[in-house]
Amino acid sequence: MLAAMKVAFIGLGKMGSGMARNLLRAGHQVTVYNCTRKKSEALEKDGARVGDSPSAACRGAEAAITMLADDHAVEEMVFGDNGIAAALEANAVHISSSTISTAFARRLESEHQKRGQAYLSAPVFGRPEAASAKNLLVVSAGDPRIVDRCRPLFEAIGRASFVAGTEPWQANAVKLCGNFMIASMMESFGEAFAILRKSNVDRHFFVEVMNALFGSPVYANYGAIIASESFEPAGFGLKLGLKDIRLILQAAEERAAPMPLASLIRDQFLSALAHGQEDADWSSVSKVAARNAGL
Repeated sequence: MLAAMKVAFIGLGKMGSGMARNLLRAGHQVTVYNCTRKKSEALEKDGARVGDSPSAACRGAEAAITMLADDHAVEEMVFGDNGIAAALEANAVHISSSTISTAFARRLESEHQKRGQAYLSAPVFGRPEAASAKNLLVVSAGDPRIVDRCRPLFEAIGRASFVAGTEPWQANAVKLCGNFMIASMMESFGEAFAILRKSNVDRHFFVEVMNALFGSPVYANYGAIIASESFEPAGFGLKLGLKDIRLILQAAEERAAPMPLASLIRDQFLSALAHGQEDADWSSVSKVAARNAGL
């Protein structure tokens, strides 16, 4: 049986709450912090301790996991007043599960090394319901010894884990490319549905055929959402999706790897944003193709 770890968990949004609960269910000692204290207190009944600040949550922790919206939010929680970096003990590890830029991941690794702390990137694939059901895919990268040490945490939150490489930012590259693939699929569904609607073919029928063709739960899930136009409440907001597309384009520029399709998808997200869809699910980008088809 894997040994329990003492963990700080920072960020209890739609994804973080489910992840933290699964760490508790696996027997880990978890102290949580969220800017909105009510979200932290909601986990007390599950056995979590509540920290008054990120630094307070990290005291004595072997690992601190952040699950936050973007680079800015992570920077504030790590380097701000009462932040993680100032409180994390030497040899303790910061695990960033947030979808952040590859450049910022490199900065996090460097800053933690200066303090004698370890750093891993470990972003996850899956929507909030997958986080609650311990059905995430975890992609980590960093020092192999630290990855092995943290494996019990990855096993507690996901159904499978993968190691992308020995440099933390490599996991962020995988996450961004994966989100690009999902966004490309959503754009494809939007364009296909526009043709099918104008051809009087049922969209749910098409999803059934695509499920038989691809056998992918991602196609099945997003195909059903887009066919039903079930864009609210958002599992993952369109504004966050646009952030991720921008990050993959930044990563592509770092590596001099042109991504013309990603550029097109960014423009589709911008169009959706201009039409007031920022709080809808990111799969609502499919509405852009419908509008362009006069639907």
